[in-house]
Amino acid sequence: MDTLGLRELRQHASDLVRRAEAGEHLLITVAGRPAAVLGPPERDHWRRYEDVADLLIGTTDDEWDEDRELIDDQLTDPWERHQ
Repeated sequence: MDTLGLRELRQHASDLVRRAEAGEHLLITVAGRPAAVLGPPERDHWRRYEDVADLLIGTTDDEWDEDRELIDDQLTDPWERHQ
């Protein structure tokens, strides 16, 4: 991992972002101390349904219907002026 100072980052930002986009990780220092890492964004980690099915299985809420009746269904405009 290349190390570069904040001044170099400011002077060569476009080139350094291109390098990061290509997969390189760059350590940014401030006054010689590590401050940040510039690198590519993390990719989404997709999983097959079979791998996570156990996480999605659970018990149902037997009181849901009763709780739902307690919700006020009246919509109001939060920006409407009250007099």
